Amino acid sequence: MTDNRNINTQGEIFGKAERLHSRKLIERLFKEGDFFFKYPFKVFYFETEKEKIAPVGILISVSKKNFKKAVDRNKIKRLIRESYRKNKSILYESDHLKKDKSLLIGLIYTAKTILPFKVLEKKIILILRQFFKEK
Repeated sequence: MTDNRNINTQGEIFGKAERLHSRKLIERLFKEGDFFFKYPFKVFYFETEKEKIAPVGILISVSKKNFKKAVDRNKIKRLIRESYRKNKSILYESDHLKKDKSLLIGLIYTAKTILPFKVLEKKIILILRQFFKEK
């Protein structure tokens, strides 16, 4: 039996190391980071010194104001995580990720309805490609 805990972050896995959960880093992302809109997301991003995270740390948030039921919020987050997991190779295969830097990304879902997976996946791909245009 193989040990899956040490799989690198470039495979099709979305591990704990890639999840942004440090309160300090989240505060820096929202205070010092830039943002852009790509419907249905407001995307915050910030490049920081190499932290104890993967080269890319991601935060996914769905508003309780727009979706009262936790079931709906969790479903949207699952769809977003899956579309990111399948397409994160766009970021990792590029030369734009510097060895001594980490990229923090915050995805805030702003739509009032639950969009289909295919639509969310297309938007995530556009967002991941957007990082190359800005640098």
